[in-house]
Amino acid sequence: MTVAMEDRVTQPARAARGPAPLRELHSSGDIRILVVDDEPGTCSLIQAALAARDFRVETVSDPSMVEAALKATPAYHLIVLDYVIPSLEPDQVFGWIRDHQPDANVVVVTGYPSVDSALNCLRARTYDYLTKPFQVDQLRDIVFRCLEGKGLLRMTEEALRESLGSAIRERRKALGLTLSNMSDRTGVSLGYLSQIELGKNSASIETLYRICLALGMKMSELFQSVQRS
Repeated sequence: MTVAMEDRVTQPARAARGPAPLRELHSSGDIRILVVDDEPGTCSLIQAALAARDFRVETVSDPSMVEAALKATPAYHLIVLDYVIPSLEPDQVFGWIRDHQPDANVVVVTGYPSVDSALNCLRARTYDYLTKPFQVDQLRDIVFRCLEGKGLLRMTEEALRESLGSAIRERRKALGLTLSNMSDRTGVSLGYLSQIELGKNSASIETLYRICLALGMKMSELFQSVQRS
């Protein structure tokens, strides 16, 4: 197990697969995450929560080494940043991020929430703002959503099948339709429709189009419902 070391940038951590998110996701390659917090314990907590799959999680707790950490190459995809760091001003750190990590998303955590700090984070275009103490699952969900939005995490084929099937089933039941009704409306066999709803079979684009017509919805709405689930 990799343990975050106080007062210096740690070596990349590659941990075993952590708790699975609500939707199984897989990464498109190495994902680099930097955690910046003057409390080593918090760094270790966040590192343990995020170290999974191909994530490479590094931490820095020494304020004098924050700028050097942000100059690191290759670039980071995500930075989890403590808003209040002794001897550093938030705007100073945001400036370093703009200069050295312009493509990184930033999730701010703070034990001293205020309207001013929230507005400052908005101006800095941070991805999210989280107050301490926070739930580990809450932070993990924010990070996963951020990385998924950047196209760095994608649903596995199995998870996509299951999510589509669940969305179709919920919509069908909300309309009071049976599988037999759907078979009549779509011209698709009842058994195949059942397998689609159970996530056991992948539906072709044509079949999904027929299903959406029968459910009175657009295909884009179906995929949006999967994305929100």
